[in-house]
Amino acid sequence: MSKIKEMFGSMVFNDSVMKERLPHADYKALKSTIQSGRELDPDIADVVANAMKDWAIEKGATHFTHWFQPMSGVTAEKHDAFITPVSASEVIMEFSGKELIKGEADASSFPSGGLRATFEARGYTAWDPTSYAFIKDGTLCIPTAYCSFTGQVLDKKTPLLRSMQAINAQALRILRLFGETNVQRVIPTAGPEQEYFLIDQPLYARRPDLRFTGRTLLGARPVKGQEMDDQYFGALKSRVSNFMRDLDEELWKLGVFARTEHNEAAPAQHELAPVYTDVNTASDHNQLTMELMQKLARKHGLACLLHEKPFAGVNGSGKHNNWSLGTDTGKNLLSPGKNPSQNVLFLLFLVAVIRAVDEHQDLLRISISSAGNDHRLGGNEAPPAIVSMFVGDDLEVILDAIVNKADFNPDEGSYMDVGIDTIPKFRRDSTDRNRTSPFAFTGNKFEFRMPGSSLSIAEPNIVLNTIVADVLSDFADELEKAESFDYAVMHLIRKTIREHRRIVFNGNNYTEEWVQEAERRGLLNFTNAVDALTHFTDEKNIRLFERHGIYTAAELRSRQEIMLEEYSKEIHIEALTMLDMVRREILPALSGFTRKLGEGAQAKKALGVEDCYEMWALKKLSGLMTQMVYGAEALNEALDGAPMDSRLRRAVYSRDEILTRMCALREPVDAAELIVGAKDWPYPTYSELLFSVM
Repeated sequence: MSKIKEMFGSMVFNDSVMKERLPHADYKALKSTIQSGRELDPDIADVVANAMKDWAIEKGATHFTHWFQPMSGVTAEKHDAFITPVSASEVIMEFSGKELIKGEADASSFPSGGLRATFEARGYTAWDPTSYAFIKDGTLCIPTAYCSFTGQVLDKKTPLLRSMQAINAQALRILRLFGETNVQRVIPTAGPEQEYFLIDQPLYARRPDLRFTGRTLLGARPVKGQEMDDQYFGALKSRVSNFMRDLDEELWKLGVFARTEHNEAAPAQHELAPVYTDVNTASDHNQLTMELMQKLARKHGLACLLHEKPFAGVNGSGKHNNWSLGTDTGKNLLSPGKNPSQNVLFLLFLVAVIRAVDEHQDLLRISISSAGNDHRLGGNEAPPAIVSMFVGDDLEVILDAIVNKADFNPDEGSYMDVGIDTIPKFRRDSTDRNRTSPFAFTGNKFEFRMPGSSLSIAEPNIVLNTIVADVLSDFADELEKAESFDYAVMHLIRKTIREHRRIVFNGNNYTEEWVQEAERRGLLNFTNAVDALTHFTDEKNIRLFERHGIYTAAELRSRQEIMLEEYSKEIHIEALTMLDMVRREILPALSGFTRKLGEGAQAKKALGVEDCYEMWALKKLSGLMTQMVYGAEALNEALDGAPMDSRLRRAVYSRDEILTRMCALREPVDAAELIVGAKDWPYPTYSELLFSVM
């Protein structure tokens, strides 16, 4: 226990370190900036920088970097040493407030969606004091925002921080109407459950598709999959357990609240869930978690796969984003309390979320859109592409009672008795869990289950914060001018339920009946990322983001361009990798195997045996090889014909032409794998990849 307490946050320049190392007045000023968002006095930055530098050097750091999150989807770093020369043979260790506050990176080398031309290279990184600096690999990492020379946003942190400001401002307006004068800040929180696969590193190294694209582009079904339901929550294998223990310790050093870990449903699949924290910190921590997962896996002779669908026909991986709203006084605004039907503040925030999700289904779907997630959504391990909400039976009864102005009679059977005397009775939750719902209420938070495992959680949380802030703004406008607040607030709750009830669905989201019912309700069904992304810059969305200062129209269009381009590039790389595998490895391997079959068939024919395995396999494989040759040619032609004049046209073409031909090429390859001798197949199979880690 003492070891963990000493370890936790040991590599973080956190509140306790700042309190110890900064002069009291400077500490209070910095603390005020962190808690209230007030601007920091630049003079204090020099004091903070010097304290940071001394602390980091004591911890073994030699360099510092502005750690930021460009639109490439990963983090970025440019390392500078602390050294400053004082003569030809002597240096001193320095780090100034100016270096802490501002850095510079080449803005033309990161995705900008047309915001910056190649020759317009200057970009700035700006210190985010609300996210603690930390030491990683001997380098002091300073979390920063990232913008262009003209001030346009080029990263994921800046709009996230803006969205946090927006929801704070609007939620405070609501709380003041309820007489909550002690609350100074409302904080959106998140807890992202991270799913991932672990496979043997040597096998991973022999699969070009995994190395270049993160998923297997080819591969026949394994002899055993997840049919027996014996992986989920099963005993951890030794190598996996050792990896998880190592990962926990490294994350704890960085102040990441890693807590829950277990086997997931698919073979070789696992999950890590942290304790909830503010969405800015949660986003930073999740980026660190993904980086450390992959780094530490290699140390254990493993490869960590974060793609949404590494294996066809096997459960994919998501990143369930558990979102809620809390106050700086410790109150959860989405906690129903003991009497939710009488908790008017909770009901108002609940219906605000219901309306926000209903009015902005498109943005929630867009926020999790990617080529990888398209393979996962709609499968039996992931929600469908139709956005809907689950609130549970009890809350639905309350909503009915409010609309109908009826009394609510709570279920008194709140304790579970399993019929064994030695097992104590325990309280039953007020609602079940719906694992098929894209957006489910789970007690005191909403679990947004659509995000993919490789996604930055900044994207969905920017949308969630903004759309709820927008509804709260409308609510506050209406309630602030009401003559009778009590009447007005109940009328508003009742009206909102009536107008937006269509988004609430507590049933099985996997059924075809629900798809038809959703269409009757008028809900959106964007079955792929391209269809969703075309609506990102709809006029209503531009007005929404500009109204709350999250994105300008130009910044929003740039993000749409980046996401469409990323979609096309992913598919293009996948197609080239598939062609390389088929032409350079699989066809030559099949040629050698069929030659041996031919020799065997000839030998048996000489003995008078006409009908034999060799002849059957030879005919079957020869036909499949012909399909592969023509399929590879068709895919190559599709790649050559990709339009380059429009990112949208290229994305549509990639979806309709390139992906379709990739699927067609995969069919004969996977069929051949089930016929070819194990020693003659050039790549590790699904059975090897999924069941090799012991």
